[in-house]
Amino acid sequence: MTSVDSAERRNLRVAVIVAGLAAALGACTHTDRVSTTASIPNDYRLRHPIAIQEADRTVNIFVGNTRGGLTAAQRADVIGLASVWLREGTGAIIAEVPAETRNARAAASSFKEVRSLLTAAGVPPRGIIVRHYNPADPRLFATIRLTYPRIAAVAGPCGVWPDDLGPSIKNRGYLDNKPYWNFGCATQRNLASMIDNPSDLVQPRPETPPYTARRTEGFEKYRKGLTTTTDYPEAEKAKLSDTGK
Repeated sequence: MTSVDSAERRNLRVAVIVAGLAAALGACTHTDRVSTTASIPNDYRLRHPIAIQEADRTVNIFVGNTRGGLTAAQRADVIGLASVWLREGTGAIIAEVPAETRNARAAASSFKEVRSLLTAAGVPPRGIIVRHYNPADPRLFATIRLTYPRIAAVAGPCGVWPDDLGPSIKNRGYLDNKPYWNFGCATQRNLASMIDNPSDLVQPRPETPPYTARRTEGFEKYRKGLTTTTDYPEAEKAKLSDTGK
């Protein structure tokens, strides 16, 4: 009887030790990193990330059926496109000119002026590729389209509503008080459109050289024991008078 009791006590101690080790090992699996268990991220920057890719920029030039040539505003648009293309273009300018349309003859005459403006602005002849097109829908007005590729920051598309916004069995995140899918998309898209140089999102720009003249003047004043700050005579005018002190 005594041997049986001792065996039971020994088995009980072993069970307690095993349970303690299991609890200790379970505690070791804790991590500070937040794991994403939901299919839709809660952070709008993860749902609608700003990506860098090659995108097209297009300028449309409207030409009437009988009037050839460009207006002053259209000339400014063409010259502006040429200057921007020289800075950010990653490919040739594709000029799509209407053909077999009511304004085809006027568009061909206007494109001669477009080409001369692009060439005068610095676009080489090999940088202009001419293509003729006919709109698939005759109700659409045929324009001269100038398109070129460039590196741009993009986000979206917005307006995607995979779930209901209100309390519904189809809205999986409503009861959990989670943001809906389209939340934050417009902000990300607007921010991407305001970025002038997309490479700023990836790497910093190189430092510009210092202003040597100003640096030399500051060093000379420092060696002579003079103040290195700039004196502004007009700063005295902004001070309050001593009246009432």
